Amino acid sequence: MNCLIVDDNKLARTAMKQLTSHVNGLQVVAECSSAIEAYNVLQKEKIDLLLLDIEMPGMSGIELTKNLGKKRPLIIFTTVKKDYAVEAFELNVADYLIKPVSPARFIQAVEKVKEIQDSNGRELQVGDNEFVFIRDSGVLKRIRMDEILFLEAMGDYVKLHTAQKFHAIHTTLKSVEEKLPASRFMRVHRSYIVALDKIESIEDGTIAMQHNAIPVADAYRGQLNNRLNLL
Repeated sequence: MNCLIVDDNKLARTAMKQLTSHVNGLQVVAECSSAIEAYNVLQKEKIDLLLLDIEMPGMSGIELTKNLGKKRPLIIFTTVKKDYAVEAFELNVADYLIKPVSPARFIQAVEKVKEIQDSNGRELQVGDNEFVFIRDSGVLKRIRMDEILFLEAMGDYVKLHTAQKFHAIHTTLKSVEEKLPASRFMRVHRSYIVALDKIESIEDGTIAMQHNAIPVADAYRGQLNNRLNLL
């Protein structure tokens, strides 16, 4: 997997390169000190994974991501601040790492990327109101409907989250929404569908669900309140 490290801080780039050296199959193609430099590299090189700092002079990592459009590598944001988390995940990045990054957390993020890469050819089928089936390279894998926590759009993929792991499916969130039973699932954001019976709490427009924080868009709040039978 070819990766590109982008960070205006040389020490941060060195630390990130050190982390990549512990993961088999990761090849650092180049290091860039600015988003503009990275943009130029991406036009010439085949990059599978972008390890991208957010706060950089000139052009930020978020601005670079928006400029790359849909045809872009998988992206892991690296930053010292949590402030950009919501905006970052709305851009459908693979993960969001807070510096300093531990080796264990870095490996977890890379495993997410590998899962997404391996998802080519997967699709979702709904058998009845109890199970969904993921077709993975011609094999149907069954997942209980009541195991699903939420679904998250990520570029050309949808991540189906359960309590144990997630499955990346090559499809659109709209297509999945049309297949799932509306009595059990609801879209709460342009990038998220949640299982209504798995919602633990809602505070400041954010759903808490087994250590996951899911944003609720203003356009869906009224409908969600109605569905939850508020007293």
